[in-house]
Amino acid sequence: MLHFERWKITLIVLLCVAGIAYSAPNFMPRASLEGVPSWLPNQQINLGLDLRGGSYMLLEVDTRSLVQDRLQSLLNDVRVALGNERVLYTGLGIRNSDVSVRITRAEDMEKARAAIDSIGTTIAGNVFSALPERDIAVRVNEQEIVVSLTEPAIVARTQSAVQQSIEIVRRRIDELGTTEPVIQQQGASRILVQVPGLDDPQRLKELLGQTAKMNFRLVSNAMSGEQAVATRTVPTGTEIIYTADEPSSPVLVERRIMVGGDKLVDAQPAFDQQSGAPVVNFRFDSTGARQFGEVTRNNVGRPFAIVLDDKVISAPVIREPIMGGSGQISGNFTVQAANDLAILLRAGALPAPLNVLEERTVGPGLGADSIRAGEVAAVIGSLAVVVFMIASYGFFGVLAVVALALNMAMIFAVLSVLQATLTLPGIAGIVLTVGMAVDANVLIYERIREEIAAGKGPVPAIETGYNRALSSILDANITTLISAAILFQMGSGPVRGFAVTLGVGIITSVFTAYTVNRLMLSVWIRRRRPKTIYL
Repeated sequence: MLHFERWKITLIVLLCVAGIAYSAPNFMPRASLEGVPSWLPNQQINLGLDLRGGSYMLLEVDTRSLVQDRLQSLLNDVRVALGNERVLYTGLGIRNSDVSVRITRAEDMEKARAAIDSIGTTIAGNVFSALPERDIAVRVNEQEIVVSLTEPAIVARTQSAVQQSIEIVRRRIDELGTTEPVIQQQGASRILVQVPGLDDPQRLKELLGQTAKMNFRLVSNAMSGEQAVATRTVPTGTEIIYTADEPSSPVLVERRIMVGGDKLVDAQPAFDQQSGAPVVNFRFDSTGARQFGEVTRNNVGRPFAIVLDDKVISAPVIREPIMGGSGQISGNFTVQAANDLAILLRAGALPAPLNVLEERTVGPGLGADSIRAGEVAAVIGSLAVVVFMIASYGFFGVLAVVALALNMAMIFAVLSVLQATLTLPGIAGIVLTVGMAVDANVLIYERIREEIAAGKGPVPAIETGYNRALSSILDANITTLISAAILFQMGSGPVRGFAVTLGVGIITSVFTAYTVNRLMLSVWIRRRRPKTIYL
């Protein structure tokens, strides 16, 4: 029926006004929105990398490093397990991709095999088997035991590392203050990163290229790093690590990690109260604070090395016990270097290094060209639709054009409220929506023409036309909406941007073309009461 209840009219008008209000900020300079009160619409659509410019990187998790770390952990576990069973052995080490050890006495073989079997962990079963699988395979060759990682274990560890890396990369990028970065997995071990608006791609590369594995170790008292390098002598339980300064210098540190970086809960850039130099203040959790306090209490007067990614960034001397669980990292930092280090420590360490496979920088000029091209396409498409509708349907075509304008406003309003990212394929989706939006009006008007030709009056013809066209409109748009949903779910990057604008456009076009257009016709009929209509 053409009659609308008052509450329906109010709801439709409010939705249209809200659409116009929330879309308006997108056509205003960003600077003019800074003084707008928070309770007024002031959000703009985020522009994607291809429109705004920024940085694009394709990263790959270093699976070889993952395997080596796990093999090193296995080696230590084998050493502890055999030691607990008092089994004599020789030749414990990593060879190729295996951990091998030779048992000295043959009668200890069964006990050694059982001890080594106990150190393996289980991983979830695959789709073909619900039973858990072991992550290690143990082989016996005479008196030699060889331990290797299974292929499912490597795959599971890689998947876990990729997911963990994505979260850490996201935390690091969020600290830069950028909006709507795109961070998603590609393939088995790759991560796609797009950061619109970032004008310093080298800084992004440095932030993501660092593993940020931090630990605290005591500097060895046996000899200095220079002496160890000169004599080529490294005492047992120590290793040589070079400083991060230029030129670097060797430091002989103990292999034993006194406090791990995973115990950090906060890190903030600051300035030293005495020298005024940039520093980083850090704070441990309760476990780390206890360990840090014990180490500093028992080693007053000894240098305490702070190691980040196998580089000594600072080695201060412990002056007194530090029991509060907090400390300070000093060095030759710039303000930005101190801030970046704090970001890395807060975000956490990557489970494995990330290798940069591809790197691109999209300039804002290219983005501006894309926006202009999209605007030109939208204007031409809209003008063609306007001319066609008015030429074909006269006054009814004018109402369809008004509904189309409201549809465009509501699309921008929904994208603004959702804080969606608009990309070049997204603009293509909007341009496509312009053509699709009038399909419903064409169906309705053609049905009305058929009813008029059959001899019905204006009101019955319009009512029947709307009722007969509804099922066709819903069928056509629901199938398209399902396609958009599948594209969004299965696609990535530009495909999802296209799917978002297409899906939003379908919903708003059905609302404006059927409901809003019908309301405008209802108002016109009630005021003019025409005896005949020309369509």
